[in-house]
Amino acid sequence: MTSNPYKALPDKAFWRRTVASPAPGEVDPVGEFGLTIRPETKVATAGSCFAQHIARYLKNSGYNYYIAETGHPHLSEPALQANNYGLYSARYGNIYTARQLRQLIERAYGRFSPSESCWQEAEDKYLDPFRPTAQPGGFVSRAELEADRAQHLAAVRSMFETLDVFVFTLGLTECWRSKVDGAVFPLCPGVEGGKFDPETHEFYNQDVDDVLEDLTVVRGAICEVNPDAEIILTVSPVPLMATAEPGANVLSATTYSKSVLRVAAETMRKRHSNVHYFPSYEIISGAFNRGGYYADDLRNVVETGVSHVMGLFMKHVTAGVAASQPPAKCSDAKAELMRKAQEMVEVECDEVALDRE
Repeated sequence: MTSNPYKALPDKAFWRRTVASPAPGEVDPVGEFGLTIRPETKVATAGSCFAQHIARYLKNSGYNYYIAETGHPHLSEPALQANNYGLYSARYGNIYTARQLRQLIERAYGRFSPSESCWQEAEDKYLDPFRPTAQPGGFVSRAELEADRAQHLAAVRSMFETLDVFVFTLGLTECWRSKVDGAVFPLCPGVEGGKFDPETHEFYNQDVDDVLEDLTVVRGAICEVNPDAEIILTVSPVPLMATAEPGANVLSATTYSKSVLRVAAETMRKRHSNVHYFPSYEIISGAFNRGGYYADDLRNVVETGVSHVMGLFMKHVTAGVAASQPPAKCSDAKAELMRKAQEMVEVECDEVALDRE
């Protein structure tokens, strides 16, 4: 008689405790993770706005959140923050889709040069179409933009070549791209710069094959320059604010997008030993918490939800390894800011620009 290959179903008491009426903070769906981050491990992040929480917790826990693009050393910390340094490991802003990430790497290594490389908004205001909000107010000249882009892409190369772990949060499948060469923008042209032209721009909604191909290319490119790199994929639990899919409702569009991303992430995990998946999406959106991890707008994630996700992340991914240096104590002003953040965490998210349209 062969043994049952399935894990035993939980008993009724367990089921009532974890599904029917759980204490949300006690739910732990991570299981065996297979990767340990230590205090000295260089952890780089990219992705949708939810990825910023990982950076925040790693820094506050004394871990080595890797910033490859640091900004000018003479700039103060508030000035660096105002100019979006440290938001992610390089100043690329939010990367919502796998195609954006793929094209970032291809641009960094000279494999792709988009034809639409600059948006001139005024005589002295130029925007980078692939990070239009990175430089507040834009660049004063095209030459300044191109010099900053060259420095930025050099930092991206350095990041991928020297990181130990790359955490990427998949956010969307919907994107806006150029009909000329397929270049994908972080936002629809015309929202935060540029001008939408139906002759040269189009909406595209990626399917599973698209995302899998992009993630496979990304993994291959990283491993080519950094064979020992480990990759952690997560899916953002933040629902879509709007959809451009013809005939779709934002609710069904959100389900489609997150389902595609989740399937692609799981497929990558199964295919490649250096790719891992962390269930932040499941922890936040799971029915066990009855929507309690979302703010009143039903989109933003409240601090209790972020704390649950990151508590489990630190528990499983760091395996309880204590940082050699404790996190710095907050000043009174910073402590007040953190107190307010307990009510609701807001991160830099380009999608809020849609509210102004």
